[in-house]
Amino acid sequence: MHELILLRHAEAQPAPAGADDHSRRLSGRGEQEAKAAGKWLVSHGVKPDRVLCSPSERTRATAALALAAYSHVPVTEFADDIYDATPGELLALLDQHGDAGTVVLVGHNPGIERLVALLVEGRSDEFRGMPPAGLAVLHLDGALEPGNARLDAFWSP
Repeated sequence: MHELILLRHAEAQPAPAGADDHSRRLSGRGEQEAKAAGKWLVSHGVKPDRVLCSPSERTRATAALALAAYSHVPVTEFADDIYDATPGELLALLDQHGDAGTVVLVGHNPGIERLVALLVEGRSDEFRGMPPAGLAVLHLDGALEPGNARLDAFWSP
């Protein structure tokens, strides 16, 4: 893998009373954010070989709306491991996809923002910086290891 794009899900509605957090839907604003993220990716020449996505409703919708900007994208793989994952758990999942050139991972905070900090700065403490639908484009110079990535671009709606 030489490029990793981390996409946090777009703005979601609050969970209805008694509903599971996995079932939260995108808000109208979130739908627009996800579409804008897709347009940004296409306009910057990002061509994913593989898409990994949390199975929650809001991440599935974010991925679908963002990837609709492409004429052809690979099939999205849903991984339960992404939901509520630590940076270490996300790294373990990504290690299984090292054969892909460009991977898009659609997930949740705090795991996504902490993974950015770990890969770029070598630490993953209380970093806060990924707003809903935020994108981090990381270039990997070799192995997928802490401190071994360069932040090439950051975008948020």
